[in-house]
Amino acid sequence: MDFIRVLYQRFSSLLHELTKFGLIGAAAFVLDTGLYNAFLVFDWGPMTSKVIATVVSATFAYAGNRFWTFRHREQSGLGREYFLFFLLNGIALLFSVLVIGFTKYTLHLHDLFSLNVANFVGVGLGTLFRYWSYKRWVFLEATEPIPAELPDTEVRQDR
Repeated sequence: MDFIRVLYQRFSSLLHELTKFGLIGAAAFVLDTGLYNAFLVFDWGPMTSKVIATVVSATFAYAGNRFWTFRHREQSGLGREYFLFFLLNGIALLFSVLVIGFTKYTLHLHDLFSLNVANFVGVGLGTLFRYWSYKRWVFLEATEPIPAELPDTEVRQDR
């Protein structure tokens, strides 16, 4: 049991961060899929529906990751973080597109099951890339330890 406790203590921070990242990602995935299908019902077209659903879900994911998952990390400016976040999400989107394209055009698998498996693999690869890249370029390591509590502010009155 000591080994398990030591192992948990060593990786607890990473485990908590991964759990939060996963929860935000799962909620963003549900939001993205729900909006995409809702927009298709309104006959907005698949590309327009996907772009709008992705922008909304990525904005949700940014807020969740900035203010919950990676709140202990350095804040380097909302504009910079948001731009990088969407740039990296665009790169991650390429993983899905490439895997789906390979499945459909190279392997000539056009059935719904194969395309859904390809999508799942692409989303998985994109998620690994996003987690790594967010930590590396968007939500930077804090240069100073962030206190657990706000420091007491005393008002000094010089007489």
